Amino acid sequence: MTRKEKVLNAFFNGENLTAKEIANRFNVGNPTALVSDLRMNGYPIYLNAGTKDSRGRVRASRYRLGTPTKAVIAAGFRALAQERAVA
Repeated sequence: MTRKEKVLNAFFNGENLTAKEIANRFNVGNPTALVSDLRMNGYPIYLNAGTKDSRGRVRASRYRLGTPTKAVIAAGFRALAQERAVA
């Protein structure tokens, strides 16, 4: 199983992962590039910005697998239609 498949399985299992967790746990050199590649392959992976804890420290941002909004799906279809019109 490839690193990309392992990360994707973790997302499908409901895990929310930081870039550092992806790098350490799955031995990925550039987690941002891996997530970008998954997005380009059609997976709706979102980055939830880190929040502040009770002491004012910022928690790390976490990636999660989500559900695309209607606007995102519509934008994708518009891009595909435009691509076909140019070809």
